Amino acid sequence: MQPGLIQRLSPNLRGWQRRQLRGLAHNLKPVVHVGHCGPSPQVVEQLESALYTHELVKVKVINTCTVSLEDVAIALTEATHSDCVQQIGHILVFYKANPDEPRIELVKHGKSDDDED
Repeated sequence: MQPGLIQRLSPNLRGWQRRQLRGLAHNLKPVVHVGHCGPSPQVVEQLESALYTHELVKVKVINTCTVSLEDVAIALTEATHSDCVQQIGHILVFYKANPDEPRIELVKHGKSDDDED
């Protein structure tokens, strides 16, 4: 992935908030899988549902996916109006606060506003 892409895909989050979410996502298992053809409407629907339920979701992109990992991250971020928090290997982490009952409380401040990953 391009350097800085995660920051561009999560413009609403500060660096320390992404760090907090990465820590919370560490023990999560992927609940959405992107198959060979890339992010289909069904995958988007699954991710939206998972984000509504969990707020923080890991997505696994299989190795044989014909769409680049970067394009998958962009497509899913835009389709779900979520923030892409992290990419490690073929795993992407997405965050979207539940509008009805937020479960994750993001930290409000960090060391500095320029504190990026």
